[in-house]
Amino acid sequence: MTTTTEPEPPVEDDPLQALGKQLLRTATSPGARSAVQALLDERTVLEVPAVQRALVVDTGRGQRADFDGLLGRLYTLGLDEQQRSFLGLVLSMVGIGMTTIAAVQDLDERCLPIILRAVLRLADNDTIAVGTRI
Repeated sequence: MTTTTEPEPPVEDDPLQALGKQLLRTATSPGARSAVQALLDERTVLEVPAVQRALVVDTGRGQRADFDGLLGRLYTLGLDEQQRSFLGLVLSMVGIGMTTIAAVQDLDERCLPIILRAVLRLADNDTIAVGTRI
């Protein structure tokens, strides 16, 4: 029997969820949508004010994610090693950065399934389940 670990349901009136919905709405590629969803699922990286300042840009039509703005600041955002590895993997989904897949070794049991689901989302594959085998 296999069980899956899904992200917790969003809380009503959560400003991070509202930001995430806007970033998903304005994402222009499957990679950007997968990356934004991974950041929303993981939460701790996107909650960092420095990450939001580097990632989110205001346009005439609302906010959108500018992943290029994160790359040059990766080591100045105040993230711990796991968060940097997670963010590096997320950036690789949009085709920027030089993070190798070996960075998954830095992820814990909560973050690894988020990245795995994001990779499946990027591959447009909804037939493979990610979870814990018991």
